[in-house]
Amino acid sequence: MSEKTACPRCAHPAISQLFTSPVPGAWDVLQCEQCLYCWRTSEPARRTTRTAYPDSFKLTADDIRSAPEVPAVPPLRRGREDR
Repeated sequence: MSEKTACPRCAHPAISQLFTSPVPGAWDVLQCEQCLYCWRTSEPARRTTRTAYPDSFKLTADDIRSAPEVPAVPPLRRGREDR
C-alpha cells in the first residue's frame, strides 16, 4: 500500500476522487471509502499523509466499527419571519 494512496486517518487503501480543480493540476479532493475523511491534495502533509497525520486523530477499523452513533441534527429554529 502506498502512503499516498492510503487514507491519512485510517490507512484504508480505497480512495475516491470527489472533485478536481478547474485549474488543471492545482488540486483534487479525495475521500476515504471507509472513514469518509476528505482532503485536498494541496493541503500540508499533516493532512494528506498517514505518517505525518496527528496520532491522536488516527483511527483503526475497530475504532470505526465501535464508534458511537452520530447525533441527530436538531430541527431548525423558527426564523423571525415565522413568528
